[in-house]
Amino acid sequence: MTLRLLARAVMALAILLLVGAPARAQAVTERGFVEGTGTGFFSEAVNDPERTVGDVLAREEVFIKPARWFQLAGGVDFRANSHDQVEDEWRFDLDDRGVLRPRIALRRLSATFTGGGFTLDVGKQFIRWGRADVIYPTDRFAPRDYLNVLDADVLPVIGVRPSIQVANETFEVVWQLQPTPSRLPLFTQRWSPLPTAARELPIVDAGSQIPDRGAFGARWRHTGPRIETAVSYFDGVNHLPNISSRILENGSLELTRLFPEIRMIGGDVAVPTSWLTWKFETAYVTAPKQDTEEYVLYVIEVERQVREWLLDFGYAGDHTTEPYAVPAFAPDRGMARSIIGRASYTVDPRRTVVLEGAVRQNGDGVFAKAEYSQAFGQHVRLTLDGVAIGGQETDFIGQYRDNSHVSGGLRFSF
Repeated sequence: MTLRLLARAVMALAILLLVGAPARAQAVTERGFVEGTGTGFFSEAVNDPERTVGDVLAREEVFIKPARWFQLAGGVDFRANSHDQVEDEWRFDLDDRGVLRPRIALRRLSATFTGGGFTLDVGKQFIRWGRADVIYPTDRFAPRDYLNVLDADVLPVIGVRPSIQVANETFEVVWQLQPTPSRLPLFTQRWSPLPTAARELPIVDAGSQIPDRGAFGARWRHTGPRIETAVSYFDGVNHLPNISSRILENGSLELTRLFPEIRMIGGDVAVPTSWLTWKFETAYVTAPKQDTEEYVLYVIEVERQVREWLLDFGYAGDHTTEPYAVPAFAPDRGMARSIIGRASYTVDPRRTVVLEGAVRQNGDGVFAKAEYSQAFGQHVRLTLDGVAIGGQETDFIGQYRDNSHVSGGLRFSF
C-alpha cells in the first residue's frame, strides 16, 4: 500500500468514525463560530473601483478521542463574499487548490496517534515551523490565502507527520502528499501585484502549473531553559509562484502561475535573558532545476514582556544568490529589508489592542495596522481594524498604497 493510499484510508476511517461512532463511547468536543466582516477602502484602486467588501465565515470543528493514544479531528468551513472571491459552485472542496475560496471546504481531517514520546499525525492538517512573529523564513509547509495580502490565513496541507521527543530533543519528519499552493490575489482586483501599466490591459488567466509531486521535510528542535533552537530541511514545491506573462495577438495580457521546485535548509534560535528574548530565523532556498531565484531570507527580533504589554521588534532581510528573470509573487521577501514590529496590550480578560507594522529600510514602503478586540459575554466578540499603507509604486508594500482601509467583524462562537 502506497503512502497516498494509506493516508486516504485513514481519512476514510476518520469520516466513518466522525459520522457513525456512538457519542457515549467517545470523548467528543466541538467548537465553531459564525463571523461577519465588513471592509471599507478609502479610495478606488487602478483596476478595482469597489470600495466595500463583505465576508461571512461559518466554521465547525469536532474532536473525538476514543482512547488516550488516539484522536480524530475534523472541521468544515462555509464562506460567502460580496466581491466574487468565493466560488459560485456548491461543491465540497477537499484540498484548497483553487484560485477562489471554496463555498464549502474541508478545513481539517486528521488522525493523531500518541504514545511514549511518539506522535503520528495523518491527514489534512496545519504544519507550522519556525519561531519568528512577522515573517517566517522556514515555514515551508504553510501556504496562505493572499486574497488580502496583508491579512493572510494559513491553509492546511495533506500529509503524514511522525515525530518523537527524547528529553529536550524533538525529531520531526513530514511527507506532504501533494502541493498546496498559496491562493494569490485575483488578477482583476486591488490586491493584485501587477504594475499599473499591466493593470490597464485585459487580463487572461492561464491558470497554474503545479508539479505533480509531493514534498519531504525534516526538523530537529532542542528546547532548554537557556536556549531553544532548531534545524530544518525541505525538498518540494514552493507554495509561492513565479508569474509568467505574455502579450496575446488581441492585446490581452496572459498570466500563468508557475510553482517551481525548491530545496531549503534553515534554522532558528531563541535565547531568553532577564530583559529580552532574542530570536533569529534564517533559510537558504535553492532551485534544483534553476527555474527560480535562489536566496537567503532572515529575521532578527527582540521580544520583551512589560506588564500587560508584549513588545516585538526586529529586522527582516534577504539576499539574492542567483537571480532569475521571471518575477515571483513572494510576500515574505517583499516584506524583507524592513524594520518590523508588533505590540499587543491586554486591557483586561475581555479586551486587547494590537499594533503592528513594517517600514522599508529605504523608506519606499510603510504599513501600519491597529486592532481592537472585545468580548461580550462568552459567545460574542467584536473586532475593529484600521490599516494604513503608503510608499512608492515600485516597492512591494508601496504598490498597495490605495488599499488603506478599515474593517469590523462580529463573531458568535458556540
